[in-house]
Amino acid sequence: MELPPRDRGDELLKPGELVDIRRRLRNVAHQHDLTSVIACAFDHRTRMLPFIYADTHMVPAGVRAIGAAMLDAGFPKTRIVLQQWNKNFRPSRARVDGRIPDIFMVSSMQLHTAQCHALIRDACRIEPLHRPLIIAGGPKTIYEPWDVFSADPGDPWAADVAVTGEEYILLSLLEALLSIRADGEPLRMTFIRARNSGILDQIPGLVYARTDANGAAEELIDTGIQRLVGDLDELPHSVLGYRLLEPPSGKTTLGAHALSERRVRKHSPIGSLVLTFGCKFACPYCPIPAYNQRMHRVKSGERIAQEMTRLYNEYGMRHFFGADDNFFNDHERTLEIVNTLARVKLDGTDIRHRFRWGTEVTVHDILKMKDHLREVRNAGLRALWIGVEDMTATLIKKGQDAGKTEQAFRLLQERGIAPMPMMMHHDTQPLISRGDKAYGLLNQARLLRKAGACSLQVLMITPATGSKSYDEAFTSGLAYESVGGKQVESYMLDANFVVASKHPQPWKKQLNIMAAYFYFYNPLRFLLALVRPKSKLYLADAGMQLVGMWGLAMTVRRTFGWALRLMRGNIRRKTAVPAGPIPMRGADAATAAHALPGQQDRTCTQQKLGLSQTEPGRAAPDRLDTSRL
Repeated sequence: MELPPRDRGDELLKPGELVDIRRRLRNVAHQHDLTSVIACAFDHRTRMLPFIYADTHMVPAGVRAIGAAMLDAGFPKTRIVLQQWNKNFRPSRARVDGRIPDIFMVSSMQLHTAQCHALIRDACRIEPLHRPLIIAGGPKTIYEPWDVFSADPGDPWAADVAVTGEEYILLSLLEALLSIRADGEPLRMTFIRARNSGILDQIPGLVYARTDANGAAEELIDTGIQRLVGDLDELPHSVLGYRLLEPPSGKTTLGAHALSERRVRKHSPIGSLVLTFGCKFACPYCPIPAYNQRMHRVKSGERIAQEMTRLYNEYGMRHFFGADDNFFNDHERTLEIVNTLARVKLDGTDIRHRFRWGTEVTVHDILKMKDHLREVRNAGLRALWIGVEDMTATLIKKGQDAGKTEQAFRLLQERGIAPMPMMMHHDTQPLISRGDKAYGLLNQARLLRKAGACSLQVLMITPATGSKSYDEAFTSGLAYESVGGKQVESYMLDANFVVASKHPQPWKKQLNIMAAYFYFYNPLRFLLALVRPKSKLYLADAGMQLVGMWGLAMTVRRTFGWALRLMRGNIRRKTAVPAGPIPMRGADAATAAHALPGQQDRTCTQQKLGLSQTEPGRAAPDRLDTSRL
């Protein structure tokens, strides 16, 4: 399931190409006057620990980046709609500048699949002649692009095209379409002409469908793995995306204007920033290294300082979260960033007195950076979310053990940086261990709290699309199909639910997660945090306790029923790797880079036999229903 690599030396765009394509589009944008809506799919059933509060108070970096790219490319009539804020939004009712949008884009994570499908279905209710060009993207589409296309002739809802990459792929698609668009022609009609002529096949990072007369997908064409932008300074400025936000409301329609600048901070007090991409570790459960072509990409300290400063000046933002995979991954580049930030002054005051920000790192890299943590704090960094996973390295080895983890946490506390551990629970880990005092889940929670942890994240190890271990989770019978007659649904794939386990009593694993959270977040700890806080930031520890107790209540409410089902048994397991319902091939009839096991095999078999799926008298092959995966 890992994404395949591009040829060595061909992984990156040419320097300056992302900037150049935006310039080229600006030169022609005025001739087309396009309107667009970018929707962030969000399933409210996922509101629980560890993402409570941040899930609705921080605009996701992905949709904000796409909006910034559209605005910077000359398309200001763009609106970003967050289902976190606009639960009832319906694309069929959307109007921008009084018109049905020319483009409707939807971005989704895997756990929000149900809402992603609902948004696309609703957009498809628009009469075909007026329907916008429907583009799907985001983490869900990167790894499962087939899932935004329908193979059912009786229900042919579908996106027109899936973007399996970053901003450059979308802009390349627009550039290709506008180069052949006739005056007044609906952009979706232009897309159909481009698709049929093969123009899109030259843009790596797209998946589109060949359809039958009813509009159902017969075959998917995969143009390959995207090229990545190497220098993140080329990305559009993050401040642009915040100008396009739809105000929160319960309406199905869009407001007349985007969210005003003075209200942005109220609804998004935390600003999401891209600082670096990539990680040097190769954990089998993580798709990040393969996605980044085993590379580490960074922004310069100067660019990061500029973004923080502009977000503060224009919106009053003072808190930021770096959407990093491992910020300390490259120590030299990290020092360049933090030393640059430490020198910045705003109105004569050091930046660390104006801004507070956090990001993600590993225990191994904290210890490698231990002599530079003072510089890190001087740059304004106040919290680090740390991929501890398992302190004993039983689950995964990333250079951590109990002693090193405690040492790293104490070093951070001494420098005034709050450690925020991220843990993974697994089948062989007990709730409490007596021999090995660092093995049990509560043992580790106790050690982490004692070492200075201000928050705790505990998730159950779950198959992740795009990871090395994904196939084995199904072929070994680890993954569940249903429990007590209830199907495992997409919103349950956030690792809060036990949906993959060989433990004879999996309900204990579900209750263990609740117990660990209750041990860490409770009224007694809140009171102690007021007197003896773990953080040097005023009331930060007590504040995290309040958020944690709120999130714990939501977690128990949503997962306790699942624990009861696990207790009653009747577990059905998957025994084969999910196969996409639609055959896929590469644009040159070669292997499809994003094909799941079974999709490519069926396509190749058909080609070898000289068969077409629409050939008269031929029965369609059996397909495994993966709509709930």
